[in-house]
Amino acid sequence: MLRRLHHEQPESFAFTAENLEWAKAQISKYPEGRQASAIIPLLWRAQEQEGWLTRPAIEYVADMLGLAHIRALEVATFYFMFQLAPVGSVAHVQVCGTTSCMICGAEDLMAVCKEKIAKEPHQLSADGKFSWEEVECLGACANAPMAQIGKDYYEDLTAERLSEILDAFAAGEVPTPGPQTGRYASEPAGGPTALTAHAEGRPAHNASVELALEMGDTIKRIDGSEVPLRTPWRDLSRAPGEAEPDPKGPVLAEAQPTDGTGIDKREAPVQGRGKPSTGDPAPAPEHATAPEVEPAAVAPGTAPERLEAPRGGAADDLQRIEGIDAALAEGLAALGIHHFDQIAGWGAEEIAWIEYHLEDAEGRVARDAWVEQARLLAEGGETAPDGRARRGDVDKKT
Repeated sequence: MLRRLHHEQPESFAFTAENLEWAKAQISKYPEGRQASAIIPLLWRAQEQEGWLTRPAIEYVADMLGLAHIRALEVATFYFMFQLAPVGSVAHVQVCGTTSCMICGAEDLMAVCKEKIAKEPHQLSADGKFSWEEVECLGACANAPMAQIGKDYYEDLTAERLSEILDAFAAGEVPTPGPQTGRYASEPAGGPTALTAHAEGRPAHNASVELALEMGDTIKRIDGSEVPLRTPWRDLSRAPGEAEPDPKGPVLAEAQPTDGTGIDKREAPVQGRGKPSTGDPAPAPEHATAPEVEPAAVAPGTAPERLEAPRGGAADDLQRIEGIDAALAEGLAALGIHHFDQIAGWGAEEIAWIEYHLEDAEGRVARDAWVEQARLLAEGGETAPDGRARRGDVDKKT
């Protein structure tokens, strides 16, 4: 399904100060050069802040991560969890339409949304307060039919109850989420038939509902001030002997220098919980054996004919081979491949070696018939890029 950005976009986007600190903390999870791995959580936080994902927000996140804007756009348009059009200022209703919910009345819930919000999904209500959509399974099949509104699940719904919930939201209230028929969680509708003793003395609501009630407004936009920022991964030094002990893990020996075995104070054996070791090396167990070592990875295939420099100082234009762009041509040159006849002589072993060593080449040699094209060019023939260039259909690839 083709997804496009909304035709109306704001002028700019910026994280709130708190969300910016949160975003920087997420980026710090990843090693240098791998910050792009944070793109999904950052796009999600931008959506939580604004309600939907705008083009300025997508580009802002891309700039934070040092990505080309198109890379962030690819992610944003691929995942349906990202809303690319404005959503209701009060709430966006996501009605589950998968099998369990559908056979239990999801269509009735969607009829309510069409009547009270908008006839079509992803459209705003007349007052701009609500929007809705049908989504795939939300994982609450035992409580079908259900809908997610804001961050909470409203389960065991009827058309009448959903209508009441929407009216309550419109009036500024936040209805209690969870099962709407008196069920505690997802036990049988007639009540639990096993583990009934656990029903005595339990809280009034299940844990998810209790948390929602504790938070209060679970449909508000997220500005980053809702919960304290915690970054435990920043607090653990990788320097030998300086790591803080995990409070949930074993007690580590403290104040012990590295001994003759090379064991530092984090790894020194503990004699009794909470007591530091003597620093003496522990006796080796009888019949101790060295740990098995994984063999080093061996490059597949056989290296093809390679040249330190092009013959006569002039390389063939490898971009005349359909499927080889400027980046691949540069990579081939770095591997010592400069001429058509070199590629024309490749067999399966040489292709395996090239695809292992050439970035982004896996599967391309056979798929794009590099060898066959190279043979044709080596014999003075013409390939598809030559024909297009001669006709002026396309510019030379860059």
